[in-house]
Amino acid sequence: MPQVMEFKLPDLGEGLTEAEIVRWLVAVGDVVAIDQPVVEVETAKAMVEVPCPYGGVVTARFGEEGTELPVGAPLITVAVGAASLPQAPAAQAAEAEAAGNVPRPLIGYGEDHSRPARRRRVRPVTAAVSAPVVAAPVAPVAPVSPVAPVVPVAPAAVAGPVPVISPLVRKLAKDGGVDLRALTGSGPEGLILRADVEAALAALRAPEPAPVAAAAPAVAARGERIPLKGVRGAVAEKLSRSRREIPDATCWVDADATELMAARAAMNAVGGPKISVLALLARICTAALARYPELNSTVDLAAKEIVRLPSVHLGFAAQTERGLVVPVVRDAQHRNPESLSAEFARLTELARAGKLAPADLTGGTFTLNNYGVFGVDGSTPIINHPEAAMLGVGRIIDKPWVHEGQLAVRKVVQLSLTFDHRVCDGGTAGGFLRYVADCVESPAVLLRSL
Repeated sequence: MPQVMEFKLPDLGEGLTEAEIVRWLVAVGDVVAIDQPVVEVETAKAMVEVPCPYGGVVTARFGEEGTELPVGAPLITVAVGAASLPQAPAAQAAEAEAAGNVPRPLIGYGEDHSRPARRRRVRPVTAAVSAPVVAAPVAPVAPVSPVAPVVPVAPAAVAGPVPVISPLVRKLAKDGGVDLRALTGSGPEGLILRADVEAALAALRAPEPAPVAAAAPAVAARGERIPLKGVRGAVAEKLSRSRREIPDATCWVDADATELMAARAAMNAVGGPKISVLALLARICTAALARYPELNSTVDLAAKEIVRLPSVHLGFAAQTERGLVVPVVRDAQHRNPESLSAEFARLTELARAGKLAPADLTGGTFTLNNYGVFGVDGSTPIINHPEAAMLGVGRIIDKPWVHEGQLAVRKVVQLSLTFDHRVCDGGTAGGFLRYVADCVESPAVLLRSL
């Protein structure tokens, strides 16, 4: 007799509490092996393929593509030891769980051992999140008038804890003025999801229909709504927090990059792996941070302390089809230009393929943003919270420049430094930027400091 095992969305680490189903990799009736990826999900950090710890026949999938699930919600059920697709009543899954046949931890996912495991009672719900794909068909819904917005009927507020596990959902409701006690969650056991709060916000913000004269034609005007979630939502939250918390300031300077480009050409002419301009700028940044460690720090608001960090974990902005991401090069201060080039290339390839792990996108201490690839000269970067500074680099182009007392055509670049004014004053920020510009104009300055 096969055992039906329920596999739930695991803790993906980095404090993530929910994920969106992007693509199912298996169908009901498929035979899966232990640790075979069964679904691709998108978190606020990255795209992740989730492997199943059971081998057997898939008997049910929970959630359509595009559905957002909280950590701990059911993903699939698997009949272990079945040769063909059997019936999979919920009672069998409950018996399997009661017998102690629980999933083993998935390697690489952050399991929180500080809290005791909590068992969830299994009971049927009508939400799409907890109903398997093989459920009975839903009764038809009466058509709704397109004139007036549909406002959900709020049930009476009830006493007791509000069924919300995601701090992001709580914050969204608080910022939008939504009473969570007045909502009925669509998640398992009435769990309130972000989609429930967003629906309530949309109902609150919907304009009242204007009276229409009998003879006037009806005009339907409706803007496109794009969900602010996933990578885009994470970027929006981080940038908004940066603007709220960090008193930033920006300084900039134009630099003659002719000698830097000549040095790069000479280094690449001797053979071996090619060295990128970004890698040279990153090496200059790590040398500058060694001289001005105030900019490789963070602010602990609770303790009212500035924390200077011992290692440079260098983030760099990478534009992908899924949006802007900032992969992090660990211990960049110990890498030479060749090693930096290789690591930039590796992380960029993973970013474009959507295969970056959450750990690849966190822990940065300073960010290098090469927006010159977009054909622009300057910008005022927004600090990547909770870091203290970001260096922006514009395009390197031919410009008229006074060189050795003569007007000449040189390769010029604009450098912009945005810094947290709490960690240092303008003199420190200016000194950092001037040192970077001096190294760009004369790479020998960098060699003297090594």
